Formats: sequence, structure tokens, C-alpha cells
Amino acid sequence: MKLLLFYAPHFWYRTHQKSLDHVPDREEEAQCRDAVVVFYHAEAHDEDRQDKVVVKWVKNIKWLARKFDTQAVVLHSFNHLAATKADPQTTQQMVAQVIGRLSRTGFQVMETPFGYLNEWKIHVAGDSLAKVFKEI
Repeated sequence: MKLLLFYAPHFWYRTHQKSLDHVPDREEEAQCRDAVVVFYHAEAHDEDRQDKVVVKWVKNIKWLARKFDTQAVVLHSFNHLAATKADPQTTQQMVAQVIGRLSRTGFQVMETPFGYLNEWKIHVAGDSLAKVFKEI
């Protein structure tokens, strides 16, 4: 699992084009403020260690959220961080677990549509910790 985590005073997205045939048709636009925005890439070897990946993924998000005193999180699939990809269904299962764990502890989680190319704007804060790369 590769993660790019940003602290964003503002994040906006709009669906652009479906990239997976099996996902439902969606046309939407949303935004949020003061959020940890997580661009994630699930790799093929993550399929055999899903529980470990989910635990570390959540810990990294909570760590950065504490640094910026926020409970808002955006999850965005970004399959450009590694050479291999996990199966989309496996990735979606892990994302659902991450959302559940975060939601149960008071986080408000927004997910950009999985299986879509999205147009987005992100304002990233200037602090050093506002831009973090993690490899799980």
C-alpha cells in the first residue's frame, strides 16, 4: 500500500469518466474543508495482508489528523504510485474497513467515487507535515 497524505484547507472533486465497467454510473461533485486527503494505491501483495494494511492505514490517517486537529478525511484511489495493483474488489473491501474504523471513532469520511477518473482541486497547506508519503 502506498499513501500520499495531505492536509488540505480545501478539497473539491467532480466525476469525470468511469474507469471500471462494473461500477454504477455516477455524476457528482463535492468539496470539504480542513481535511486529511489520502491518495491511496493498493498493491497486488496487499491482498494477502489486508488486516495489517488496514490497521496501519488508519493509524497513519489518525496521526496526521491529530497534527492538524481535524476529524475530516477524504479517501481517493490513485493508482499511479506503484507498478502493481490489487484487485479492485479487494481494494474496495479494505477501503470499507478503513471507513468503518474511522467513522466509529468520530471521523467524517468522504470517498471520491471508486472506479472513476475525477477532476479535483486541492489546496495543500504549506507546513512540512501537510505532505506525507507512507509505504505500508
